[in-house]
Amino acid sequence: MGGRLGAAAWCFRPSGPDRLRRSAPPLPSGRLVPRPLPVRASASFRSAWPRPNRSGGSPADPIGVYDPLSALRGFSRPVYVVGAGQFVNLFGSGLVYPFATVHFHLSVGIALSLVGIGLLANNLGTAAGTTLGGYAADRYGRKPVMVTSMALSSVTLAAYAGVEPLAAATPLSPAISFVAVAAAAGITLGLYAPAAQAMIADLTDGETRDRGYALLKVGNNAGFGLGFVVGGILYEFAELAVFLGNGLTSGVVAVVLFALVPRVHAATRDVALRDSVGDWGRAVADRRILALAGLNVGFAVMYAQMQATVPVVAIETLGLSSGQLGTLYTLNPLVIVVLQLPIVAAVTDWRRTRGLVVSAGLWGVSMLAVWAVAGVPARVGVGLVGAFLVLRTLGEILHAPLVTSLASDLGEASERGSQLSLLEVAKRLGFGVGSAVGGAFFDYGLEWLLWPALAVVCGLLAVGLLRFERSISPVENGRSAPSRSETATDP
Repeated sequence: MGGRLGAAAWCFRPSGPDRLRRSAPPLPSGRLVPRPLPVRASASFRSAWPRPNRSGGSPADPIGVYDPLSALRGFSRPVYVVGAGQFVNLFGSGLVYPFATVHFHLSVGIALSLVGIGLLANNLGTAAGTTLGGYAADRYGRKPVMVTSMALSSVTLAAYAGVEPLAAATPLSPAISFVAVAAAAGITLGLYAPAAQAMIADLTDGETRDRGYALLKVGNNAGFGLGFVVGGILYEFAELAVFLGNGLTSGVVAVVLFALVPRVHAATRDVALRDSVGDWGRAVADRRILALAGLNVGFAVMYAQMQATVPVVAIETLGLSSGQLGTLYTLNPLVIVVLQLPIVAAVTDWRRTRGLVVSAGLWGVSMLAVWAVAGVPARVGVGLVGAFLVLRTLGEILHAPLVTSLASDLGEASERGSQLSLLEVAKRLGFGVGSAVGGAFFDYGLEWLLWPALAVVCGLLAVGLLRFERSISPVENGRSAPSRSETATDP
């Protein structure tokens, strides 16, 4: 065996103009002594390796063997820093996400309806903060807004731990204190998203932009999933520690961003405020951005069902406990962490709108999976809910980076923050509408009709995306240049 491996090592000659030829002096017996290839090859030899291809090869893997980490490579350092910041930030969010409602309803004693009002205030605050953050990112630069958002959020998120002391020290009730803290936290966190997305757009271009947004998505979900596990352990020993930990992670992200991320977008503070506000208004009033934001509302309605209605089906129809439901829901971050980057890398050559059409189709099938739960055995029903989670997560994997990349390329760099903020506001609106409409179907006993209705909405989204495609250029749609070889079946 050793002789065969040695012969293979010295006989191999890569293709290309610069071949490395190896010779070895013969032994008296006439056999050859294999010599190992050098660790570093010349620049001309490296240039002979094939470029990335659809079969999975990459510069690091020239012979076409699939490299699962290839989609992580090729970014500048600030992109990785922002991605790491997303991981830490969402780790903090994961610490509190499963336990905030439980704590304030069961431990503090706030009525569940008032907890719901507090969460509504948080969403409205996030929408307002996102709008302001998009404008500020264009006027003052991406980095200052990101650092400010995380620094302020370290205070507002930790303030959840002080809701009861605040109520005891003021005339405010615990419920009002909770609503006030939730609204403030929403505003400070909302500043961050459009600035971070615009930063990634500034640091990337072409297919690397799609992968850059996918990298953020992976960081989000890996951090969130890990936070869920750590938060569950931490909450058993010290309930308030999860809120303090959430604030601490935001402070860490602020320091990291301040120290390691460069300013890549020039501020426009020399422009009069009225002119700058006018520029922001024109950016968010762009007809194509408004159309894309409207489509994003529809996608967000689908997102909302995972939190608002599907848990009701799982618990009331299938009889799952909250612990079993939580375990089942880990399919969402698991699928994203494993498949986000490979899938986005696989659709790099697609039109972004076509990827979004596939996403809408996956969402539609996932809704039909929930529709089929009624009347089947419990085990089959659990499998259908699991299928819903996998299918809608695959739809999410395609939707999140592609819609953001598409919006980034529809305007000038100076308008990206404002336009991406509109996209985020549309998503928040869709979350609210989806939760309210889904709840109304259940309240009026029409839950059996909700799922096919949502599947029809997904079909309408696909049609809307194909019509929207006609209003944008191939370059804006993610194609480097129109290809003469395109056919009607090309994605």
